[in-house]
Amino acid sequence: MTAAATPADEWKHLPWKRFERQVFKLQTRIYRAKQRGNVTAVRKLQRLLVRSWSAKCLAVRRVTQENRGKRTAGVDGVKNLTPRQRLQLATSLRLLAKASPLRRVWIPKSGTDEQRPLSIPVMRDRAAQALLKLALEPEWEAVFEPNSYGFRPGRSGHDAIAALHTGLNQKARYVLDADITKCFDRIDHAALLDKLHTTPPFRRAIRAWLKAGVMDGPTLFPTDAGTPQGGVISPLLANIALHGLETALREVSPHLVRQPNGWWERPTPIVVRYADDFVVLHHDLAIVQQAQQKATAWLHGLGLELKPSKTRIVHSLHEHAGQPPGFDFLGFHIRQYPVGKTHSGKRSHAPRAPATRLGFKTRTTPSTTATRKHEEALRLRLRQYRAVTQTEVIRHLNPLIRGWAAYFSTAAAKTALARMDFHTFVKLKRWARRRHPQKSWRWIKAKYWRCETGTWTFGTPEGDWLRRHDQTPIRRHIKVHGQKSPYDGDWRYWALRLGRHPELYGREALLLQQQHGRCRWCGLYFREKGGWELDHIVPLAAGGPRTLANLQLLHPCCHDAKTAADAAAGYA
Repeated sequence: MTAAATPADEWKHLPWKRFERQVFKLQTRIYRAKQRGNVTAVRKLQRLLVRSWSAKCLAVRRVTQENRGKRTAGVDGVKNLTPRQRLQLATSLRLLAKASPLRRVWIPKSGTDEQRPLSIPVMRDRAAQALLKLALEPEWEAVFEPNSYGFRPGRSGHDAIAALHTGLNQKARYVLDADITKCFDRIDHAALLDKLHTTPPFRRAIRAWLKAGVMDGPTLFPTDAGTPQGGVISPLLANIALHGLETALREVSPHLVRQPNGWWERPTPIVVRYADDFVVLHHDLAIVQQAQQKATAWLHGLGLELKPSKTRIVHSLHEHAGQPPGFDFLGFHIRQYPVGKTHSGKRSHAPRAPATRLGFKTRTTPSTTATRKHEEALRLRLRQYRAVTQTEVIRHLNPLIRGWAAYFSTAAAKTALARMDFHTFVKLKRWARRRHPQKSWRWIKAKYWRCETGTWTFGTPEGDWLRRHDQTPIRRHIKVHGQKSPYDGDWRYWALRLGRHPELYGREALLLQQQHGRCRWCGLYFREKGGWELDHIVPLAAGGPRTLANLQLLHPCCHDAKTAADAAAGYA
């Protein structure tokens, strides 16, 4: 560092591109060594990774600059760090056998009056957890079960829904829809540490984080079980604890069955898990009941149990035990509908055998609960902004509408989206009448609705339009292939896959495809959805246009560097 340089310049000018490449190469080697079963090489590479300067700097950057919850303070009250403090933290970062207590924060639980506890570590512990996660995640990604989708890189809830749709598309089945009671809060620490089977320094550090205790106000409470929700490494630890559940449930089918094509097969259940929610599919009711008993016994070894109020057995096509057909999962409703021969799907048992008609169609639609929550969110948003201008209402409602419609754009949701547009119109009509109680509906309609596009749309004379739900096109999501992982080195597959993600739309999806999944500032691939920011190539202060051609996607830190470079060039 020169005499005129500052700590901010030193941190900003660190070779981040080289750091990312070095860490990723080590992670890829860990992943491949684990696939080969070479545990010695895995441990050696992990020790090398956690001691490297590159990994320490990246861990500090991710918890202080890139993480969305970076400004949430722990018990020490530290919300952010200066560049000098980041350098000091990276220099002194170690995996210690002691940890500071966590700060308890209560947030409302969606759909209920309950509150969900979050436990926030201090900044140093967050950085240490991010460092250890860099080493542990590729090891476990090499062995995780293929139908586990929650809190894993490159996988999402849409992959889980696609797996369920595929499992039900050609055959009616019984469904075990199960939920684990307070999974994150009750995982047995001893069972989790035994399953980790890692080196003593890693084990001591993880045990210290699990046993750190929680400060709820001025009172310190011990943490004898569970992984703290809010910790950087907690989702990975929860997945490690539940690893093996799918394999155990697939072993409950003991006998061979002769298929129509003449082959003898063992019809194993289909198991799909997303975090602490999982679904078991099989055409035999006895097998599904055995799977429920097996899951109860398997979870007991981790100190967990199934939640009776959210665990049930239903059928995908017919009513069963008083339960209507179909089930809800991750906001979607999945069921089969009986149809006539002209609308029935077809199934072929063998390459040359004639196709047989199924007699049903498998449909995935937005669940009633998800629809009502969205309607309530729109109502509350309009009530909150009932005194602002029409332009402000449009600006606040458009992201809500766009996000909800994009999430369900992979389902058969055209009717649901059109119905939601009708409910939105009713709420907007009520909002407008409240503002002008003495005016006629004809006058109100002429003031707030426009028909330039061929249909009446809530908009302003200046050209601001409220987005309709049914403007979002319906497109099927392609499930992640097998056991593929971002650590397998096929970055082109993963980067281009991000551009086709259901929750990406408009400018971001187009830019991601144009840039081939790379940041234009550093040239590195984007690691996960949302790991970028929009930037104007020519700043608006310098006369840059507000067009797609003047936009690019950059990493958050690269965006900061680009903004600093623009400021140095004289653009405010």
